[in-house]
Amino acid sequence: MKVLKILLIVFGVLVVLCGALLAYIAVTFDPNAYKPNIIELVRQNTERTLKLDGDIKLAFWPGIGAELGKVSLSERKSEKLFIAVEGARFSLKVLPLLSQHLVVDEVTVRGARINLVQHKDGRMNFDDLIQGDVAAPAKPGAPARSPAGGKSQQFAFDVDRIVIADSMLEFRDERTGSRYAVSKLNLKTGRIANRVPADIELALVAQGDQPKLNLAIALKTRLTLDAQHKAGVLERVALDVRGQVADISQLEFKAGGSATVKKGGDEFALDKLSVAATGLQGKDAFDVKLDAPAVTGSGRAFKAAAMVIDAGLKQGGRDVKVRLTSPLNGNLQAQQFELSPLKADIGVSAPDLPGKNLSAALAGSAGVDFRKQTARLNLSGKIADSAVKARVDVTGFSPAAFNFDVDLDQLDVDRFLPAQSAGASAGASTSGGASTPAVKSAATAEQPFDLSALKALRVNGNVRIGGLKVNNLKAQNVRATLKASGGRLDLNPLAADLYQGTLSGAATVNAASAVPAFAIKQTLSGVSIAPLLKDLADNETLEGKGTVSVDVTTRGSTGSALKRALDGAAAVRLTDGALKGIDIGGTISTARAQLGALKGEQIRETDTSRKTEFSEVTATFKIADGVARNNDLSLKSPLLRVGGEGEINIGADTINYLVKASIVGTSKGQGGRDVEDLRGVTVPVRVTGPLAKPSYKLDFGAMITDTARQKVEDAITRRLQERLQGGTAKPGAEAAPKDGEKSGGSARDLLKGLFGR
Repeated sequence: MKVLKILLIVFGVLVVLCGALLAYIAVTFDPNAYKPNIIELVRQNTERTLKLDGDIKLAFWPGIGAELGKVSLSERKSEKLFIAVEGARFSLKVLPLLSQHLVVDEVTVRGARINLVQHKDGRMNFDDLIQGDVAAPAKPGAPARSPAGGKSQQFAFDVDRIVIADSMLEFRDERTGSRYAVSKLNLKTGRIANRVPADIELALVAQGDQPKLNLAIALKTRLTLDAQHKAGVLERVALDVRGQVADISQLEFKAGGSATVKKGGDEFALDKLSVAATGLQGKDAFDVKLDAPAVTGSGRAFKAAAMVIDAGLKQGGRDVKVRLTSPLNGNLQAQQFELSPLKADIGVSAPDLPGKNLSAALAGSAGVDFRKQTARLNLSGKIADSAVKARVDVTGFSPAAFNFDVDLDQLDVDRFLPAQSAGASAGASTSGGASTPAVKSAATAEQPFDLSALKALRVNGNVRIGGLKVNNLKAQNVRATLKASGGRLDLNPLAADLYQGTLSGAATVNAASAVPAFAIKQTLSGVSIAPLLKDLADNETLEGKGTVSVDVTTRGSTGSALKRALDGAAAVRLTDGALKGIDIGGTISTARAQLGALKGEQIRETDTSRKTEFSEVTATFKIADGVARNNDLSLKSPLLRVGGEGEINIGADTINYLVKASIVGTSKGQGGRDVEDLRGVTVPVRVTGPLAKPSYKLDFGAMITDTARQKVEDAITRRLQERLQGGTAKPGAEAAPKDGEKSGGSARDLLKGLFGR
């Protein structure tokens, strides 16, 4: 007992002496006196400038601590600021160190500012500070060093709290000129110790210019660390992000769930992961939601079972909903990810759609390889009532190049278009070109084409459609090869079977220039014209089968501009048909009746069918500035020969054309003997007005003049024949001239006789 008492007295004396020594040091030691030495030491070792503008305060009991005022450090060999702190405080308990426990009372940083720069050569502005921290590799065969006693020892840690207030970090990339900044950074934690749950709150504002972003970010979670098993758990994760990214405004992003990390990060698991985002892209509202009940993996690979993604887009009055369901497998080392089997359900609802709703159900697989920069997509299923099979391969991501192959058994494009657009042509035709309020409203609302997506598009693919309907135009066995690069899209070949004939040719869209340019070279062969015009323009003015060739170019950003800028050529050849709406034979019969009335003859009633039949029609057109001009119209029939010249103003949808019909025979079906007296007479018919409903006007004055001239020519011919035929002369006729006499007198007399003079 006496020995123990002596030991206690000695220990007490030592404690008093140590306390007195620490108190003496705390009172007499002034760390600020060593500022010049510290500044010089930093300059010699780092070639950076350290500024200690604030006071340095030290504490030794009950913990070792330091409190700094304003401190800053420059970049290497420069006065530019690298890091600055308005104030910092650090406190470490002494006694727990004796039992190998690191207990930190507090870590507080106020007003920190860090500037990170990546130079044009790829170096970071802090590389020189970390180069000396890289440990040299152990020599081969050298035994591993172990703590004294040969046993591995754990060093426990315990941090009461960490506080970072009103801090900022800025990153600048000199290679791209981009800038990113984190400001208003505030971090607050509870006690962080082994197997002790710690609440964490983080808030910051992130800004950048490539892409432009301005985001307010808030995170709340509970962290539990297990140093013995090198594990950690994040529970009650609540991430909230609001702001703007690129052209997305009013962004609200939320994420929740829990995460577990084991074996030093080699294994992880995500439980009840939920991600949701809403925002505006331009004027279009969108929402996306992802649910993954369980995600497990390691540092090499992971798997997400039964992942569900719901996405929505509201564009005007149109509402689009998409649901994707699939497991997700990923190989992190190979950077490969696979969605298989993949199921996609798509629904579109809009009041202006003909059926109000459209749906698609697709199944297949998708994969991406980020290391090789390739992706693939294979889908099959139904879009509306059409069976579809598609394959898409992507090579390169910046920009991406697409190769695809698509097969559809049928496609009704009109079901995907607003009702007014799908029926615009029919409406215009039935209105006869009248300027109704609906037409005026459509013209006022005409919007320019947006072809900007073509400029970055690289595409090479094939499309095959068993049955196609576009703007009521029907085609079968449609084949097209698409190639796009540098803002230019080529469809070559573009072929189809339609209206008992074939379509073949090519089309080009060039969006590289400020004003988009278009070119079309197509040939319709053996096509039945009547049903084609009926479906395309609700026009029934022409019948027959034949060939139509078009080779045109145009420029413009709207439909009306394209029509006004149309240039090129076209040709038409039709056989065994009829021109409906105008009966040239019947019109001539009516004209003949009116001429007969002028001569006092009885007018006979004629029954016309308002239809001009023909065996062949040919015409060529030269098109310039939206106006098609023709001067070689040729229509042949047993009764008529029709020529003509004039122009069709495609931009204004009007026609001004003069048709010249000549009677070459008789046909009871087209005028019969009523027009026999007009054989050889050319009848001019003026066609004017809107293309949808033109008007026809017969030029009676010209026709009467032609008729009178023809009668005079017939009379002259008969009198000549009477004078010149038959050798017998009438009484009083002069004898033929003798040899050597001039015959001029007889000729003059002959002409006088013809006119009764």
